[in-house]
Amino acid sequence: MEIVFLLTGKTDSSEIENLMNQFEKRLKHYVRFQTIEIKQVKLKSSDKNLLLLAERDLQLKAIQDSDFLILLDENGSYWTSRGFSDQLQKWMNMGPKRLVFLVGGAFGFHEAVRNRSQASLSLSKMTFSHQIIRPIFLEQLYRAFTILKNEPYHND
Repeated sequence: MEIVFLLTGKTDSSEIENLMNQFEKRLKHYVRFQTIEIKQVKLKSSDKNLLLLAERDLQLKAIQDSDFLILLDENGSYWTSRGFSDQLQKWMNMGPKRLVFLVGGAFGFHEAVRNRSQASLSLSKMTFSHQIIRPIFLEQLYRAFTILKNEPYHND
């Protein structure tokens, strides 16, 4: 099984990149893992719906039919870190070839992407930018694996 972190757009922050790299290296000790960045959509129009349509096409193209898709969405389900590790184990036990966590653009997800997903995950009741959520999620994913392996990273 592989975990894919699918990102809409790139980050221009070296600090965010550095934090992501730290946790990506740690995650590879537990699971096949890769981050995929989808090209940033640039439109002359400021129409939110046109942007969501363009992002939809690129997002759906990057997702395979057999993928189990989880949206990182402010309206998704949320758990404690220990609860998330339990949920992660359940998703992995379902046996998908790839577990894909998708970060949308500034306006979230098109309805077709929502319909394609099997789950959505919120990391907080607060809203985070689609840039800063990247290292936050990777840290929580790493934390979940250390909990599953009973390693001394997470403190209750």
